[in-house]
Amino acid sequence: MSRKPSLRVERSLQREGHRILAGMDEVGRGALAGPVTVGVVLIDETCRSAPTGVKDSKLLTPAARVAMVPRIERWCLAHAVGHASAAEIDEIGIIAALRLAGTRALASVDIRPDLVILDGNHDWLTAPDEVGLFAFAGEQAPETPPVTTMIKADLKCSSVAAASVLAKVERDGIMTAYAPDHPVYGWEVNKGYAAPEHMAALEVHGASVLHRRSWRLPGVERDHGPGTGNDGEDSIDDGDTPAASHEPEMSTR
Repeated sequence: MSRKPSLRVERSLQREGHRILAGMDEVGRGALAGPVTVGVVLIDETCRSAPTGVKDSKLLTPAARVAMVPRIERWCLAHAVGHASAAEIDEIGIIAALRLAGTRALASVDIRPDLVILDGNHDWLTAPDEVGLFAFAGEQAPETPPVTTMIKADLKCSSVAAASVLAKVERDGIMTAYAPDHPVYGWEVNKGYAAPEHMAALEVHGASVLHRRSWRLPGVERDHGPGTGNDGEDSIDDGDTPAASHEPEMSTR
C-alpha cells in the first residue's frame, strides 16, 4: 500500500547528525533526445512539512507540477537543477552524465549538504573518476558529499519527491522550447522519449543535433564511444530535452 511522501526518513537521518540533507532525483535518463536532468532540494530542521501534494513527479499532472514549483522553492532551504547534454552523454556515457548533472546542481547552491539522498540502489553521484570527468567538462571537480541510496525514495521522502518535480518541470520546459525547431519529432508531447511518433520520425528523418547519437536510434547509424547503447542502466524511462552546446547547465534559486 503506497502512502504519500513525508519527512520521516529525513528526520531520522537528521537525528543521526546529518542536519542539512539534499534530496536528489533525475529525469531524462532513458530519453532518446535532450539532456539528462538532476534536481536537488536541500532541507534542514527549519523546513517543516512539505507543501501539500508534493509527490514523485510521475504521479502529478503537468499543470500540478508547474503549480508546485514556487511552493517547493519557498519551502526548502535551497534548490537547483543541473543538466548534462546529449553530446556529453554520447561522450562519457549516461552514468557519468548523471554524475555531471548532479554535481552541477550541487555546485550551484552555496550550501554543502551533510548527506545526499538518492533514489534507487545505485550511487551514481560518487565515483573515483570525478577529476577526469570534470576535466573533460572544463570544470573544477567539487567535493562530493556523502550519499545514501534508497529504493523508491521518490515515493517516501518529501525532499526527493520535490527534487523530481523541479527536474521534471525544467526539463519539460526545455524540450517544449526546442520542439518548434524540430517539429517532426513531437517533443512538445513526448519530451524526447521513445513514443511511437518520435520513433517513426527517426526512421524517416534521422537524428537531430539534440539526439543521443551513440544510442540505438531507429534509422541512425550508431556511433561508438563511452556513451554507446541504451540498454541496461540506459533503459527507457518517463521524461524529456536538448543537447547542443548552448543548452543551460544549471538553474538555481
